[in-house]
Amino acid sequence: MGRTEMSKRELGRVEVLARVRSKQLRVVDAARLMRVSRRQGKRLWKRYGEEGAAGLKHRSAGRPSNRAYEEKFRQKVLRLVREKYGGPVGERFAPTLAAEHLASEDGLQVDAETLRRWMLAQLRPGRVGSVIDQVDQATLRTALLQPVVKTAVHLHHLPKVLLALAPSPVPPLPLATPQPFRQQETIWAVADALRAWIERYGVPLALYVDGKNLYKRPATPKERLRGEEPITQFGRMCAKLGIAVIAANSPQAKGRVDRIHGTHQDRLVKKLRRKEISSHEHANVYLEREYLAEHNRRFARTPARLEDYHRRAPRATELDRIFRLESERTISEDWVVRYDNRFFQLEPPSRHYAPGQGKVLVCEGRYGRIAIEYPGRALRWQEIPAPAKPSVRAVEPGVERTTTASLPRAKRKWVLPADHPWREAARRGAQQKASRQAATPPRPSLALPCASP
Repeated sequence: MGRTEMSKRELGRVEVLARVRSKQLRVVDAARLMRVSRRQGKRLWKRYGEEGAAGLKHRSAGRPSNRAYEEKFRQKVLRLVREKYGGPVGERFAPTLAAEHLASEDGLQVDAETLRRWMLAQLRPGRVGSVIDQVDQATLRTALLQPVVKTAVHLHHLPKVLLALAPSPVPPLPLATPQPFRQQETIWAVADALRAWIERYGVPLALYVDGKNLYKRPATPKERLRGEEPITQFGRMCAKLGIAVIAANSPQAKGRVDRIHGTHQDRLVKKLRRKEISSHEHANVYLEREYLAEHNRRFARTPARLEDYHRRAPRATELDRIFRLESERTISEDWVVRYDNRFFQLEPPSRHYAPGQGKVLVCEGRYGRIAIEYPGRALRWQEIPAPAKPSVRAVEPGVERTTTASLPRAKRKWVLPADHPWREAARRGAQQKASRQAATPPRPSLALPCASP
């Protein structure tokens, strides 16, 4: 059903022709004001004189379009949307996604904008059988643009660096690569995603990421005093590969990074609910076999320029040395290195490489493999148990612990031993002074002799 009221242009024509009726304008001048030809102006003036202002309304206003869908088809589509793709906010399908599933699952071809108008028409008060709950238009727009994710499956398997890699190889680059679902966005999650990208397409020039401490962190006071640039584990991996890390510092930039994740959080969650998938294992299978292929086929675009700026990927052994956690540790006096509450005893043949109180690099691989290097050379080590803490004597049951007030002890004054170097120096000084006095003759006395006895 089309519009039933008059448009703004038709109301303007009523005003112009009213001035013609009052003898203020001629029909020729009115046609020029209405921006129509002279003959069209005469026809409009004739219709205005016969039918009044209502005669200027378009003849097709209020009539169904000749290309409109049948009402039976429209009701069938709305019923399927209500039964299969409706629900509370956050679970219902948006018009675009609902139109895709109507075509793939039900064999009903309908344009997304047409379906959107039908769904909005059901929200008007007084209509029976609404597709979704009776909510205001602002709530509907919020539900369509910012869906609330309510599912047991986390979406952190898609790190933000994964979909923000810049240059596109040829043929068109897919928007997402297969990555398993993960509980949270950790260093190994983003490292695995970046390595999978490099092994498949090559080394990119830059990564566009958000401002998490995982990618960028503020400098510590010591780093600010030394003028050092703070770097994270992921930043160190990218630096070794020659990849620039660009952090999104403004809301607009963050939206650019997260925009495609909003699409996944809307479409993927609803598709998982339709498939009745609630475990990570089944979700990973569906993600790799169906969802990503369909998503890339629908949204991938051919790049404007066909040059590929990816660089050649390093060998697997080089990638293993790059994608690892590196931490600097100090060797204790007994040649023990402590890392992550674990103790590693350096073997004797390697002691001449790393002196006591020296700095070594502890490297942890993807699956927990430990390597200790100094400097750049691997050291042999053996993990030992943690040192035993002093035990506290347990109190026997039924026996009360008695506490006696201990008298304060006077601190014993430390006395230098007889053979201490400080005493030797003092003794040599006293001997030298005595020898100088013995070598000097006594001076004659200047006093007069006294005659008294």
